[in-house]
Amino acid sequence: MQRSLAVLLICASFAFAAEYELGPDSKVQPGVPKGTVTKHSWTSAGTIFPGTVRDYWVYVPAQYDASKPAAVMVFQDGVKWASNVGNGWLTPIVFDNLIAKGDMPVTIGIFVNPGMLPARSPGLKPRLNRNYEYASTSGDYARFIVEEILPEVARDYNLTDDPNLRGIGGSSGGGQASFTAAWNRPDVFRRVLSFIGSYVNIRGADIYQSRVRKMEPKPLRVFLQDGSNDLDLFSGSFWLANQSLRSALHWAGYDYKWVAGEEGHNKVHGLPILPDALRWLWRDWETPIEPSREKTFKRPPSILDFLEPEHDWELVSEGHTFLEGPAVAPNGDVYFSDVRESKIFRVDAKTSEVNLFKDNTGWTNGLMFGPDGRLYTCRRKTEQIVAIDVETMEEEVIAEGAQPNDIVINAKGDLYFSSPWTKRVWFVPKGGEARIVFEDPDSGFLNGLMLSPDQSLLMVNDSRKKFVWSFQIEPDGSLAYGEEFFRLETWDKNSQSRADGMTIADDGHLFVATDLGVQVCNDKGPVVGIIRKPTKEFVSNVVFAGPELKTLYATASTKLFRRKLQASGVRHWEPFQPPRPGL
Repeated sequence: MQRSLAVLLICASFAFAAEYELGPDSKVQPGVPKGTVTKHSWTSAGTIFPGTVRDYWVYVPAQYDASKPAAVMVFQDGVKWASNVGNGWLTPIVFDNLIAKGDMPVTIGIFVNPGMLPARSPGLKPRLNRNYEYASTSGDYARFIVEEILPEVARDYNLTDDPNLRGIGGSSGGGQASFTAAWNRPDVFRRVLSFIGSYVNIRGADIYQSRVRKMEPKPLRVFLQDGSNDLDLFSGSFWLANQSLRSALHWAGYDYKWVAGEEGHNKVHGLPILPDALRWLWRDWETPIEPSREKTFKRPPSILDFLEPEHDWELVSEGHTFLEGPAVAPNGDVYFSDVRESKIFRVDAKTSEVNLFKDNTGWTNGLMFGPDGRLYTCRRKTEQIVAIDVETMEEEVIAEGAQPNDIVINAKGDLYFSSPWTKRVWFVPKGGEARIVFEDPDSGFLNGLMLSPDQSLLMVNDSRKKFVWSFQIEPDGSLAYGEEFFRLETWDKNSQSRADGMTIADDGHLFVATDLGVQVCNDKGPVVGIIRKPTKEFVSNVVFAGPELKTLYATASTKLFRRKLQASGVRHWEPFQPPRPGL
């Protein structure tokens, strides 16, 4: 049956015959060296998918040389992708032909079935793990491949550790699982093959249509295929979901290919285009895949509007125990605390030299400079707010007895501080007594604080939820009309944002340190971008510093990082009216 491909939506030229017929690269060719496929079994003794069993297959090309690391490509629903007969995808034949032509590197294929938890006795039903493993966006499946399957295969074969030479692919749920694995672990996989992918809300994969747009671009190359007659289910339309992901990849500037046809949820279209899809995916494989640095969609905001293309995170200081509370001084220097060591350090913003500023600080956490030039500190051990003259080192106790954690100070010298353990926010007017201005017994952990640029609003985040409160500040310092105004992004398996320290840009964008990354919210509430974390560790706090306040400093567990941005911070002792909010 002839099926027109006139509806192809392709970003760049990618031509196929008008018929879904197999080409020569999907057929055994005379004189082409043939690789071998071996079957193996795996019982998960680990903690990722405990108790599950599965088969997997390993393809080794005839050109494999054990003295040289081979490229790797992992396929989901392995039994079909490893097969050259029946309902198989003919992948070993395609690999043979493309490797022989030099269209892809010498590549070991690993074909993994989804797991199954066997029944305890005959007649009982086993638990099938496919949806749990494939449809989640949590990153657990990537961990399983990386921590269990790849090391097992590497015992027998020399596999490359270069993520640029590692691909992952599949169809339907296996396609989505492949994208999820690379999305969560671009340090392991950079090339993604997805046919008729299930980017619908089976277990939340519909989040990608916004998450791809918001996250700082990752070093991925993605091939997507789907048909206009794909599934339309309780979880959503596969056809529309694939187009939404394609649109997001295009908007965010990814290196991707979108090939559309008229077929349904099958491999009628995907099977004959597999050789060209792999050829495109592996093109120029010796050149590393880099994250996008250019916008393809000109209308702001985009995460790229906040980043400097030539600047990434750089390490400033390490070897600490747990860092918190970075604060910017009037000259742009940065002060930060090592809570567990009870120390405060200073970074010279011009020379980057890091020196001990003060020892024995009583588990000091949050820091901020006031309009009087003094450094205000939250001392958890002694339950005090203490102001330090950075020139004379003289100290003054401003408040005590309230388990302070984080702090902000306005231009008048009034301050607010959070006490997460008591679920309260306190206010201390300049020269006055501390009083409670907000308490919420239903909150999880009221943590980071920040003032709007004009100091009319106070923002307070909750680490154990996904919201940041916004309050209007009354003339007497009281808080009114509180709303859970900013909605943060979270991981699939955790509704807790782990939001901690916050800072604000001069255009009103709020920067929030979270477990997912540094989330950027516009002043109407939504997250418009997420800056990648500088490390896998927890990012506890951020602040704009440097002479022009265009460098974002971030404390991340035992290390301090910085990154130059296009955005600029504010001097909290100099309030001003920010621009009118955009979209």
